[in-house]
Amino acid sequence: MLTDEFEFFLDKAWSDGLPVVTPTEARVTRMLTGTTRDADELVGHIPPAMEPATVRTVAIHAVMAGCKPDYLPVVLGGITLMLREAFNLNGVQGTMHGVAPLMIVNGPHAQKIGINGSNGCFGPGFRANATIGRAIRLMLLNLGGGIPGVASATVFATPLRYSACLTENTGRSPWETLSVSHGYDANDDVITCAMVESPRLCYDDASQTPERLLTGLADSMSAMCSWNQHVRSDMVVAMGPEHATICARAGMSRSDVLAWLVEHAGRRVRDLKGGGNWRPERARALNIDPDDDDCFVPVIKDARDLHLIVAGGWGPLTAMCHGWGGGSRAVHGQYLV
Repeated sequence: MLTDEFEFFLDKAWSDGLPVVTPTEARVTRMLTGTTRDADELVGHIPPAMEPATVRTVAIHAVMAGCKPDYLPVVLGGITLMLREAFNLNGVQGTMHGVAPLMIVNGPHAQKIGINGSNGCFGPGFRANATIGRAIRLMLLNLGGGIPGVASATVFATPLRYSACLTENTGRSPWETLSVSHGYDANDDVITCAMVESPRLCYDDASQTPERLLTGLADSMSAMCSWNQHVRSDMVVAMGPEHATICARAGMSRSDVLAWLVEHAGRRVRDLKGGGNWRPERARALNIDPDDDDCFVPVIKDARDLHLIVAGGWGPLTAMCHGWGGGSRAVHGQYLV
C-alpha cells in the first residue's frame, strides 16, 4: 500500500497539526540557494531538547513550512537571535503561559520578499508572514521538543504559536521604524524578537487628540491580569496608521508617544489589590511599598521594554501584545541577506 506523504508526517508528529511540504532532497537543495552559508554550519542548539540546528536543518524546516528560498535569511536570522541567552527560549518553551516569539522584520529585504505590515498583518493570507513564522515554530517543536504536554506546560497556547512574523507599515507611518529607533540605518535588514501574547485590539474611533487617544491605550496596557503590570516584561504596541497620524499631526514624535505611555500607563496599589496577579512580594521586588495605596505602579518598568511600531491598515485601531513574566528580554540585530 502506498504511503500518503502528508499523513506520514502528521502521524509522526513532525508538524504543527497542519500538513507540511515534504522536504525532498531537491526541495532542500533549492531552499539552500537562499543563503551563502555552508549547509553544515551549526546555528545552535534548540532548547530544551537541545537538538542541533544547522543551516541544512533550518532549510528543511523552511521547506516544510512552505517558505521560498529568499525567505531563508530571515528564518536563519530569527532563530539565531532567539538563541541569545537574554531571550530565554528555554524558559518560554516550557511555560504554562501562551506567549510566542514575535518577529518584527525591518529593512529593504522584508519589503522585497513581501512580508506584510499593512491590512491583516497579524492574520492569514500572506505567505511570507505565515511561513517564516511557521518555520520557527516547527523548529521549536521538532528540534526543541516544545510540544504541549511533553516539554511545554502551556495551558491554552495562542494562535501566535502557529506563526508570528510581520513588518511595519512604512508607507503609511509618520515616524521612523523600530529598527531605526534602535540605532540602525533605514536600509539595514534587522529583526526584533519579543516574547508576547496574541494582540489585544483597542478600538477608538472617537478620539481626535493624542491625550484622549493615549489615555485609552494606556488603560488597556495596564490590565490587572497581565504580567506587565506586576513584573518587568516586554510589550509590543502596534499603532494603526490612523492612530499614529493623530499623534503626529499634533507634533508628537514616536519617542514622544513612547515616553507618554511609559509615564501614564499603570495602576495605583489600591487598584491592584482588588484582583489579578497582585502579590505583596512582587511589589517589594520592584521597590514598591505594598502598603502605600496611593503608589503608582507603571506597567512598563523600563522604557526599553516598550516596542512601539506602526502596522496594520487604515482604521481606528491599535494592537497591543502583552509580555511574558518569565524573564525574557527582547533582542534585535541585523541578519545576512
